[in-house]
Amino acid sequence: MLTGQCLCGGVAFTVDAAVEGASACHCGQCRKQSGHFWASAQAPEEAIAINGTLRWYAATPQAKRGFCPTCGSFLFWKAHDEDTMSFALGALDAPTGLRLEKHIFTADKGDYYEIGNDGVPRE
Repeated sequence: MLTGQCLCGGVAFTVDAAVEGASACHCGQCRKQSGHFWASAQAPEEAIAINGTLRWYAATPQAKRGFCPTCGSFLFWKAHDEDTMSFALGALDAPTGLRLEKHIFTADKGDYYEIGNDGVPRE
């Protein structure tokens, strides 16, 4: 089981299932909301228990993003038509045992950085 929380501790969560897709998203929306790229993994939505007050922002008609209304930590991404939900790797308590599996939306990355040669596949 994985546990995590936002910066202020007002929103905590557990993930009680195998996770997959640990990725670094370089899309413009993730960069704007997180301040850089956003690292996340996903699990079945019913396996993620959230405690505390969470706010959702419908960034697009296809998905919403969950964040703490007190400290602003960006914690979750949920596509409306999927039964999985992504959660922020940076919010997890260590050790996680996870490793990045891929970089996604690399064509949209910011012009102010390069993706290092970390051996992780890029999409």
